Amino acid sequence: MALLTQDQKDQFWRNGVLLIEDGITPGEVARLKEVFSDWVEESRNHSSDYGETLDGRLRFDLQPGHSAEKPALRRVQSPEEVSDVFAELMRNASTVDYCAELIGPGIRFHHGKVNSKLPGSATEVKWHQDFPFEPMTNDDMITCLLFIDDVTLENGPLEVIPGSHKGPLYPHWHDGLFTGAVADEIVERHRDQIVKCTGRAGSVCLMHASLLHGSAPNMSDRPRTLYITTYYAEDAIELSPNHLPSRFTHDLVRGEASGRVRCTPYELRLPAVPKATSFFAQQEGNDVQQ
Repeated sequence: MALLTQDQKDQFWRNGVLLIEDGITPGEVARLKEVFSDWVEESRNHSSDYGETLDGRLRFDLQPGHSAEKPALRRVQSPEEVSDVFAELMRNASTVDYCAELIGPGIRFHHGKVNSKLPGSATEVKWHQDFPFEPMTNDDMITCLLFIDDVTLENGPLEVIPGSHKGPLYPHWHDGLFTGAVADEIVERHRDQIVKCTGRAGSVCLMHASLLHGSAPNMSDRPRTLYITTYYAEDAIELSPNHLPSRFTHDLVRGEASGRVRCTPYELRLPAVPKATSFFAQQEGNDVQQ
């Protein structure tokens, strides 16, 4: 039985974004919260990024200003590699079925991460599109943002420009540096179209990988934590090194392998592979240029 109505499918393809309440159960939210809270407590014992991912980079990304008294764990790379709770939801949450109905029936896992803005966090996500970070032979690719906390207008919600997935793939290189962001004038051109995506914990926001989006700092007293997973049509092939490789990368999570590749026309400059812990360093200009 289909989980999405035809109206919801039409909305996704029209706007490039779809918010669904109760994407996971309260029990699943509680388990995710518990695991992430443990990671925050662990981060108090560290003064710099730590852990290790499959490609040798650091797994736990601490925002500048982090301290034991005021922890600021802002990202966990590939959390499904180090948590059975996250691994289970990556494969079996309703989120996966939503993606299968939109770009399936066969879909593969691309990467996962936790992005968190703890209270008072200065972390800002500059405006960008995901696809230029992860080009494939076709763009049937969805980024799923699962709300572990309530997301409000005050705690740095996702901001999107509906319909921008139908437009060009904008440059994310500036002055010879891959900044992971589009030029400010592009956002200003669409300023009056910006929509903020809010919802209670357990909601999921499905976002086309070519959609323009960003988010402001969290200046509230409430956290805003997301589990973000990306899935793609199984007949696509990756064209540049995965920025967040894990042992689950390219796993077939729904449907069957077709043994075919599908290509759609587009042109972009390949991204620089990050050497620092995460893409935040690229957006802050602190990563090593390649």
